[in-house]
Amino acid sequence: MPSRSPPKASTAAPPPVRASGIALHRQLYLVLRDRIVRGVWSAGAALPTEEVLCEQFGVSRITVRRALSDLQAQRLVERRHGLGTFVSADVQAAVPRATLSFVDTLRKHADETQVRVISVERSPAPPDIAAALELADGEAAVHAVRLRCIEDTVVMLTDAWVPERLGKRITAASLAQRPLYELLMSQGVEFGRVVQEIGAQAADPRQAGLLGTEVGAPLLRLVRMIHDPRGRPVQHLTALMPPEHGSVLMEITGAQINTLSAGFIVHTR
Repeated sequence: MPSRSPPKASTAAPPPVRASGIALHRQLYLVLRDRIVRGVWSAGAALPTEEVLCEQFGVSRITVRRALSDLQAQRLVERRHGLGTFVSADVQAAVPRATLSFVDTLRKHADETQVRVISVERSPAPPDIAAALELADGEAAVHAVRLRCIEDTVVMLTDAWVPERLGKRITAASLAQRPLYELLMSQGVEFGRVVQEIGAQAADPRQAGLLGTEVGAPLLRLVRMIHDPRGRPVQHLTALMPPEHGSVLMEITGAQINTLSAGFIVHTR
């Protein structure tokens, strides 16, 4: 009996998976923006035509046009009548920066953004955060919620908890003038081990309102636990970023490649 050749793999793109609760033009905008930011399409390059985008993503022309209009509003593309849509000439793909220390990274971020203090209060922390900060049952902590902006664009929402013994100088007025890490360092706090977890979540109504995005929109989540040199927790921070306005850059030395400094992936069911 003659042997049969294995079936050839299909080269056709699978049908798009549409996320419920998120407008189609928003999903398309995020995909196209990601390709521009990563340099898949370089500055000045032409994007696929509206017809091609409709076919690739299985959406209507009006959906494509709304996504392209959003990209144009962000000055990422230029739409030329009769010619098509092109990546703006001043768009540069993200490139790794020179290595900075942890504190220098915090300082650079503070310098490049403006802060809006939403709230500062003293209250018992939620059980998971209280455990991470090694707080006793019912022990109060300082809770600070802030927005980071570039001009009029909100790029990050931060939710920080600090043990009350370290938060005496943390007020809404002080946070409007100085970043949190500086307030901690000004009272003698030194930073040691830092543990970070990177994930994603859907925006709830409050987060969506503060970040100016839709309810259910995907957010990049960074959870950071900072300890002092003696291993005592000094700050728990959760940062939420719309993916079009933020990313996380890491640099790992050769000596760290086989350590937890390189990170590892945790799966959940």
